Amino acid sequence: MGIFGKKKRSVDEDRYADDDYDSVDEYDEDDYDTDEHPVVGANYDDAGAGSGPYDFKDVADLLERVTDQRLDLGSVILPVPQGGQLQVEMTPDGTPQAVHLATEHGRLTVAAYAAPKSAGQWRTVAADLADSLRNDGARVAVETGPWGRELLAVTEGADLRFIGVDGPRWMVRLVAAGPSGASNDGSPLVTAARAILRETVVRRGDDPLPVREPLPVVLPQELAEQLAAAHQAQAQAQAQQAAAQAAAQTGAQPAVPRMPEGPRRGADGSAMQQLGLN
Repeated sequence: MGIFGKKKRSVDEDRYADDDYDSVDEYDEDDYDTDEHPVVGANYDDAGAGSGPYDFKDVADLLERVTDQRLDLGSVILPVPQGGQLQVEMTPDGTPQAVHLATEHGRLTVAAYAAPKSAGQWRTVAADLADSLRNDGARVAVETGPWGRELLAVTEGADLRFIGVDGPRWMVRLVAAGPSGASNDGSPLVTAARAILRETVVRRGDDPLPVREPLPVVLPQELAEQLAAAHQAQAQAQAQQAAAQAAAQTGAQPAVPRMPEGPRRGADGSAMQQLGLN
């Protein structure tokens, strides 16, 4: 099953003028009508998404057929775009914190979070996120995508698009990050982002978790072993480098050359003098 779906409609570049970013200052609660948030699993037209993201319990049997085509990260199971490269973000103690998909157009990050049984978490998360981005100096536009509300943020370092979907006791969020213009609606990066989200599977689990708690990332065994080996090699290299630097600092003091030992001087003068040879 291919991950890149139907082509998107053409982009109206005028919608991304600077004035449009400044015009969206507050959220209108009326804009969060439930019609904007179709039920997960519904079908959409040519301008919309496919049938995902999915809950693991609904597609567990189907996943067995495409296991070799998916990246299982524990809480999320993702298709990997052609040419995509994995980038694993680790905590200082070596625990995987996030997995990014690097493409030629930018970087995609999918993460899942615990949510209440009632839908609507993405609505509040998006509002908080927009406020935070504006406080940091970003220009934020609120747009309507296949699953409802999306955020487009222009920051000093990158353009970002945040896409969120509410599911049964979970919320999944995709962040598309790239250079200027890469996160505009209809761009190759956003097209890939939505295609991946259509086929994303969320494995929530049954454990009670605080609302908005990130669901854990678990790396496949082979990938975890490779990262552990790389982490160990890096630690060894750093230890060797530190030892070399310590040795260099220890030997940095110039050694005082040892003078040739001269004739022994006694109480009555030099040895030469004592022998009457001087």
